[in-house]
Amino acid sequence: MTEPGRDPRWLLLIHQIPPKPAYFRVKIWRRLQAMGAVAIKNSVYVAPRTDETQEDFEWLLREIVKGGGDASICEARFVEGLKDDHVEALFNAARESDYRQIADQARTVAETGHHGEGRLQAGTDVTRLRQRLAAVTEIDFFGAPGREIAEAIVADLERQAETRSVAAPPTTRREELRGRTWVTRRGVHIDRIASAWLVRRFVDPDVQFKFVPASRYRPEPGEVCFDMFEAEFTHEGDLCTFEVLLARLGLEEPALRPIAEIVHDVDLKEGKFGRPEAVGIDHLIDGIAMAYRDDEERLARGAAVFDALYEYLRRKRA
Repeated sequence: MTEPGRDPRWLLLIHQIPPKPAYFRVKIWRRLQAMGAVAIKNSVYVAPRTDETQEDFEWLLREIVKGGGDASICEARFVEGLKDDHVEALFNAARESDYRQIADQARTVAETGHHGEGRLQAGTDVTRLRQRLAAVTEIDFFGAPGREIAEAIVADLERQAETRSVAAPPTTRREELRGRTWVTRRGVHIDRIASAWLVRRFVDPDVQFKFVPASRYRPEPGEVCFDMFEAEFTHEGDLCTFEVLLARLGLEEPALRPIAEIVHDVDLKEGKFGRPEAVGIDHLIDGIAMAYRDDEERLARGAAVFDALYEYLRRKRA
């Protein structure tokens, strides 16, 4: 029996959702899965009592009520019937299943990503597997079995992907680009804002930018064109300008790679890398573009966004 007076260990979300629309029930179920809650009865979900899980349940409660349902949140201690160790076992079983799925998917990628176009797809799959593994680890409240195996297989897959990489070595010396004026099209947005931030932070802190019409511009001596027709640095294949700059300038700081993936997905309007930050960055840059017509102001506001994002990613990796 649980000791009297002990603080509640668990939070319960007890809810009722209207049968229609069906997508709403699926949406709530997915949110519960994403936060790591497990079902102990029909429409009763449990999570460890923390500030984060309480906030998640509170947001879900509001969403359920807004959708026409009913919900309550309870702090709980199990006295009879279910025991704490039984509830922990439910969490561990759910996370062990997640780890097993990740490991199986990683083995499939390893078998299919050795040749030709499979290498390119494998690189994308490895990124997604790493993101999925990080998400599962975050909701692994009790150290479920299987994490070490999944970690090892994904890490080995990442090493293989790096070994197979055929990226070209740097072709431009950063020293040669200092003191130059960087020219791009007017109306800068995600790729040009990010590229300008990259140049100012990692190439030339005193760089000057120039904004010109989209076509028929002839560069003057001492100018470098980017993200425009026939520019020195612009889209190549399926790479955006930011990615091309990283490769051509040999910039290998680890936190820059996820930024490149975010810029790629926003600029090319696809989910190739599936970075969770992409939607938020997209909205921020859209807001800057809506609020400021002046390109220099857009670069300044955007630089603050990318400075903060870089710092977050750098410290998170550390």
